[in-house]
Amino acid sequence: MTWLRDALDDMADDAPQVDLTERTIRTRERRRRRATPLVAAAAVIAAALAATAAVRLLPAEPHAATDPKAVSDLPARGVGPLSHAYMTFCRPESGQAPSGCVNGGWRVVTQDGRTYRVAQALRGTQSGLVDSPLAISQDGSKIAYYDVGARTFAVRDLASGSVLMAPWARVPKAQLGSIAHLLLSDDGRFLAFTKRPPLKDPARLFDMREGRVQLFPNGGNPIGLSPDGDTITLAEYAGKTRLRTLTRLWQPAKAVNVKTVDVTGHYLAGGLAPDGKTVAAVESVGVPGTGCFRSGGDLVQLDRETGKVVRRVPIRGLSMTGNFVYLRSWTGPQEITALARPFVCKDSGDYDPAPTLDPPYVPFTAYAVNVKTGQARKLATYRAQDFFALVLPGNPGTL
Repeated sequence: MTWLRDALDDMADDAPQVDLTERTIRTRERRRRRATPLVAAAAVIAAALAATAAVRLLPAEPHAATDPKAVSDLPARGVGPLSHAYMTFCRPESGQAPSGCVNGGWRVVTQDGRTYRVAQALRGTQSGLVDSPLAISQDGSKIAYYDVGARTFAVRDLASGSVLMAPWARVPKAQLGSIAHLLLSDDGRFLAFTKRPPLKDPARLFDMREGRVQLFPNGGNPIGLSPDGDTITLAEYAGKTRLRTLTRLWQPAKAVNVKTVDVTGHYLAGGLAPDGKTVAAVESVGVPGTGCFRSGGDLVQLDRETGKVVRRVPIRGLSMTGNFVYLRSWTGPQEITALARPFVCKDSGDYDPAPTLDPPYVPFTAYAVNVKTGQARKLATYRAQDFFALVLPGNPGTL
């Protein structure tokens, strides 16, 4: 397929800088004990990942239903809709790990506060050399993950317990890369997988219902998928900010169309809006006199077709100077979820050369931000170690 070769060749032109930077930052983030932005040419990427790595999310105020002592393996069926999922690492620098902690293990939390381990899902690693992605459908009723026993991806209906395995072929663990991403369609039919470094492995879009698979260029973060699975939108932020749109994915006898646009400036995009067109983003802004970057104060709308900034709206009700912010899925046609943690600027050389502990738990707060007015309203607060593997229902953003 000429389009695939061309797209992969285009991505390979700048792959060494992007892949090595992302991988280095993620490995460093997982190993060090505090968030420390990087300097030099990769400073913007550091801003994107300085607050990230594998998220270890715990409810801020546990009650009986979310008490870690009550955690059990995910039942075969009868599980209610999820509020979120998180990964646990068990040796925090300060504070206590959850009781029954499994290093690198996934946990899911239902909307009524019940917490379960997903024993079938591949565990993540502190080194960042093997990633274990997980996704939740918009309504919270289904999850997708890499099934370590089946050696491929699985989509599980939590209520019925039915499990669909990705068709076509097994996906070796080595092909998960050091940064892996999953996007699960609202109805659970389609599952998109991309990863870094891209190398020569193609990304995949699985049709779990019909048993089909479509290949496309690896590397970007899948942030949106049309209901028919025919159009996928990806965002890239390493090296430069890009939006990539692939159309005609499942149309027979027609070549897949790939359109890539570069965005002037450095932005972290959220999940694609329900209208299938709107891309909201937050800018990465340098802090004068330091090597640190923080989130800009505006909610920015990007044109998916041209990459141009269409609109800027100041965010109110959420301190953008006091927090680092990532955008996630939309809560409705006019609100997008913003996940914030307190902003800390450390010296660029403040690294532990031989770390033995995981980062401590710190507050993470979710807000719904109105894209027209910029008004933010608080949704929930959690305690977590970092951003990277925190999973909320719906389309993910650029992480």
